[in-house]
Amino acid sequence: MFVKKLSTITAESIPVGQGVSRQMLISPEEAPNFAMRIFSIDPGGFMPMHTNTVEHEQFVLNGSAEVSLDGELFAVEKNDVVLIPSGVPHYYKNTGEEPFTFLCLIPNKEDIIEILD
Repeated sequence: MFVKKLSTITAESIPVGQGVSRQMLISPEEAPNFAMRIFSIDPGGFMPMHTNTVEHEQFVLNGSAEVSLDGELFAVEKNDVVLIPSGVPHYYKNTGEEPFTFLCLIPNKEDIIEILD
């Protein structure tokens, strides 16, 4: 058990994206079943088309973005919920003038990421 302050968790840049950072809220080493992260994509930033070997369960905290899920485009914004099954090609592109920020939970399994662009 623990309690953390978000302000104490360092954001790390995600080099395969542009303007993308991640804060690891609960790591796979800290919890037995799920990892919890916050991603932030700066205005004009994006995460390229890719797949993951684990599902992603996401809740949008701030901003707006275009999200492609298996070729279908969605406009997502604050308070939207996104489910991305494992193996589904997807990308994110910030379409707003503020950071696009979302909570992302994944199971504690090996996550192999394949960039498709």
